[in-house]
Amino acid sequence: MHNDMTGSAVSPLARLERATNAHDVNEVVACFAADYRNETPAHPERGFTGRDQVRRNWEQIFAAIPNLTARVLRSAVNGDEVWSEWEHRGTRPDGSAHLMRGVIIFGLANESLSWARFYLEPVQEGGGDADAAVRRQVGAAGRPQPASRPAER
Repeated sequence: MHNDMTGSAVSPLARLERATNAHDVNEVVACFAADYRNETPAHPERGFTGRDQVRRNWEQIFAAIPNLTARVLRSAVNGDEVWSEWEHRGTRPDGSAHLMRGVIIFGLANESLSWARFYLEPVQEGGGDADAAVRRQVGAAGRPQPASRPAER
């Protein structure tokens, strides 16, 4: 993995990072193919196709987080795929922090981003340790623990 974004395979990624940091919605949209497909496996209902939704999404994001900055932390190229780790930071109008991190796997076609599998999520601060997080994920919080077997005599 690397974050050298000078190679031709990652140039659309670098272009997206620059356009995002410039808050240039037209340039952001131009990074994507007309028939761009976005899949969000952890939230399937958020998937979409096309640049119109890209534009609507980014118009809302730039309006809600006026000082948004985006960084590609790492990237790796595998043929016509670019695996990228992102961080988005900013401040919401109410003064609260906006922080998202995660991975986006992009497909490339004709120097455009043609599809993505999107795993960028809000960062959850606090809330316990790894054990507490696992209990929340599996729904074990508050459940009685299984009874132990009586000792054999």
